[in-house]
Amino acid sequence: MDYKNIENWILSRVPIFQNKGKDAYNPGLKNVSKFLNELNLPKNQLKYIHVGGTNGKGSTCSYISSILQEAGYKVGTFSSPHFYDYRERIKINNTKIEKSFIVDFIDKNKNIIETLGLSFFELSFGLCLSYFNQKKIDYAVIEVGLGGRLDATNIINPLVSVITNISYDHMDILGDSLEMIAKEKAGIIKTNSKVIIGERNGEVDKIFINKAKDVSSSLVFASDNYSEKLYSDIDYLNKNIYSAIYTCKALTLKNINQNSILRGIKNVAINTNMFGRWSIIDNDPKIIFDAAHNEGGFESIGKQLSKLSYDKLFVLLSFVKGKKINNLISKLPSDAKLYFTTLSIERSMSFEEIKLNVEGNIIFDKSPKKILNHIKKETSSDDLILITGSNFIAKELFYEN
Repeated sequence: MDYKNIENWILSRVPIFQNKGKDAYNPGLKNVSKFLNELNLPKNQLKYIHVGGTNGKGSTCSYISSILQEAGYKVGTFSSPHFYDYRERIKINNTKIEKSFIVDFIDKNKNIIETLGLSFFELSFGLCLSYFNQKKIDYAVIEVGLGGRLDATNIINPLVSVITNISYDHMDILGDSLEMIAKEKAGIIKTNSKVIIGERNGEVDKIFINKAKDVSSSLVFASDNYSEKLYSDIDYLNKNIYSAIYTCKALTLKNINQNSILRGIKNVAINTNMFGRWSIIDNDPKIIFDAAHNEGGFESIGKQLSKLSYDKLFVLLSFVKGKKINNLISKLPSDAKLYFTTLSIERSMSFEEIKLNVEGNIIFDKSPKKILNHIKKETSSDDLILITGSNFIAKELFYEN
């Protein structure tokens, strides 16, 4: 098969979490262990940095990768989800995995994938490790898919485990308390390694401290080391930058110094093509896209909005099923004008579910492009349009291919 057919097979034949949700989640390491054995892949030949947490995993991975690149290292990054192209998930420095490698990998291993009944994520992680091993990268930055303890990526033994923060998300899988969620996230902390926790949270700090102590690993709270220096105008990115800085310092590499750190932060867009974190799409009127999709994410964008000057705020929202959207919307300014749309995935929240969750008149259109064009007609150059609630709307609004 050619690449397009292979990509369609990956996206359609194997259940993908963005479409199926919990039904596509295949917890545990049994399947991925069998897959790596079939691939004859050593699971711990690479030098890993493992990044988990509720929010900020992707941007933390980007900053870690960028700093390491500026220090002269060849860095593989495995992240999710993708915004436009499946190959965004697997990159070396800022170059996406070759189409030919994916085609050859699936052609060779299609029967194994089907026999094992691999999830979309397990398949992708096996593909990632195969690619990184063949390309002989220096460091692999691996983003946890969901949770930590039972995530397919947890088969690795990293040099550093990073947990960005803990907030409410995926409660149907991880548990409905911060303590339960934290215990799942703490599962990535391994023996005789180093642990970076991005933010303190009084309710759960002891869970991480005790787990690190139990497995003889050192632990640092990056937030204890915040200084007055701001690396970004976006508050929540500063938190992730500090997590990345202390992660790279924990590697104790001679090439990691103040110069490589500052260059890595400055050049993160060039080095990683980071997107979806307060990304400015247009300036007349200003349109910002942020992939926030849970309470912690909406709290962060609410705080960021309070720092901005604008006349009127228009917010275009899309969600997946089951989100407690009243809790999320409550974090936005009360005078924001809200608009709703759907996504072209099976898990998209429908108009009927939105109506059950939101009081009053709802401005809705099932076409994201159509409703965005409608919003633009209502705005002046001094207004602000925020698009948020989901990663998956980006492809429908901004991808011209």
